[in-house]
Amino acid sequence: MERILIIEDDTDIAAIERDYLEIHNFKVEIATNGNTGLEKALQGCYDLILLDLMLPGIDGFTICRKLRETLDIPILMVTARWEDIDKIRGLGLGADDYIEKPFSPSVLVARVKANLAQYARLKKTDKTEPIQITIGSIRISTDTRRVYVNDIEIELKNKEYELLLFMALNADVVFSRETLYERIWGMEAIGDNATVAVHINRLRDKIEEDPGNPQYIQTVRGAGYRLMA
Repeated sequence: MERILIIEDDTDIAAIERDYLEIHNFKVEIATNGNTGLEKALQGCYDLILLDLMLPGIDGFTICRKLRETLDIPILMVTARWEDIDKIRGLGLGADDYIEKPFSPSVLVARVKANLAQYARLKKTDKTEPIQITIGSIRISTDTRRVYVNDIEIELKNKEYELLLFMALNADVVFSRETLYERIWGMEAIGDNATVAVHINRLRDKIEEDPGNPQYIQTVRGAGYRLMA
């Protein structure tokens, strides 16, 4: 049974999340403040964390940053305050996905299942025959999940790595934002285009010599993105 930690200070919302997840056979624990949530997350053995943004004690951004220092499990940020700058910051700190309040409990369950399934597929892929992918100055080692640009290792968050690997394996193919979201996050994209755009921009910042005039990850107007080989 997969274990989920909910870090949420609104006890009513936390209870709704717990009840719906338990109906779908997840084992759920709740922490109602940032300090307790961070402690539980680091000491427990969870498969996914639902993390509220605005918390007493330690805010969700700080918790996400600290968790990403040691954990690679999916982190879904759940918040009512989600402007573009918050998306960029939260996803940039290592959150895998986000869901906005108010939300349908069925959507929450679907997003949780999708992220868990995608994480499981990634772990299974890691055990397959390792390959080296080289595109220009970019080199990806799938066995170690390391990425190098001009032989200098760069640090990528989970979804940044998955997105780059997928596009590298399908170089020169144009993918819409919706398709990329479905392939990387594991479910149909409904109102989640910002997630893909944020990750694309962060990848450009890390692999491109001039992110404003990208050599590798190019925008195809009206169609999506492609990684040029």
